[in-house]
Amino acid sequence: MKSRKIVIAVLMSLLVIFTAACGNGDGSSAAGESSKKVMVDGSSTVFPIMEAVAEEYSAANPEVKATIGVSGTGGGFEKFIAGETHISNASRPIKEEEKQALEEAGIEFTEFKVALDGLSVVVNKENDWVDQLTIEELNKMWSESSDVKTWADVREGWPEEEIKFFSPGADSGTFDYFDEVVLEGEQIRKDAALSEDDNVLVQGVTGTKHGIGYFGFAYYLENKDELKIVPIVNQDGKAVTPSQETIQSGEYEPLSRPLYIYVKHEALKDETVYDFAKYTLKNAGEMAEAVGYVALPDSVYKEQLKKLDEIAGK
Repeated sequence: MKSRKIVIAVLMSLLVIFTAACGNGDGSSAAGESSKKVMVDGSSTVFPIMEAVAEEYSAANPEVKATIGVSGTGGGFEKFIAGETHISNASRPIKEEEKQALEEAGIEFTEFKVALDGLSVVVNKENDWVDQLTIEELNKMWSESSDVKTWADVREGWPEEEIKFFSPGADSGTFDYFDEVVLEGEQIRKDAALSEDDNVLVQGVTGTKHGIGYFGFAYYLENKDELKIVPIVNQDGKAVTPSQETIQSGEYEPLSRPLYIYVKHEALKDETVYDFAKYTLKNAGEMAEAVGYVALPDSVYKEQLKKLDEIAGK
């Protein structure tokens, strides 16, 4: 029994020595190194911009781990409210109930715009009949009360073939924006296939000749050889195709919109989070253009950088 106690004591001593050896030279543990991280989540539309930012930032700062999640705008705000993230990406403005939840949680935050997007309506590449759509036609097609089943139900002369609908999920800011602008708050039709992953929507439309879907402009550009973009009739009665020029000018309305990040004030006390947020605002325009979105005027980014410094006490 005595020898067994001696063996256990030796093993415990070795464990202590091993643990100490795993620490850093200054006495901090390996976990200390992982404290240099930035947690970001939210919109799948904003994701390509933030992913590009994170890749560039991590290349210049390899000791920092920037994690960019894709829970959708609503899902991202849930994590933001729960204290799981420092920054939340959004493809729509924050809702009143989300503001209220943050206030109740004692979380102060600031909204920053990072780019412009044109919500893009797409059909299958083999679709040779849809040349344009109005907002009224989109409402007629997508609303829960719709009696549209085939393309012929939308416009006379179009084929009597059943339409397959592909939409972002309910946690998506793109879904919310479409609901507000196109459906005017009405529920989306029940037979629409929903997904938080825009790549799934792309696959749905490309794999279905009579399919239609919508998502951010960057996802269209990434898959433009496999999809057909649909011009949308604006308030002036002109059918406009989304492009960097028509999105920035506002001609592609009402489906042009800003994209946002929301930053926690408390998180900016962490120099790593502050530095990442600053890097984001400095480079968001360039990164947005690189992945297919539209940059804001330089003056907007400069003004927001000044606001960031004020919040951080710099």
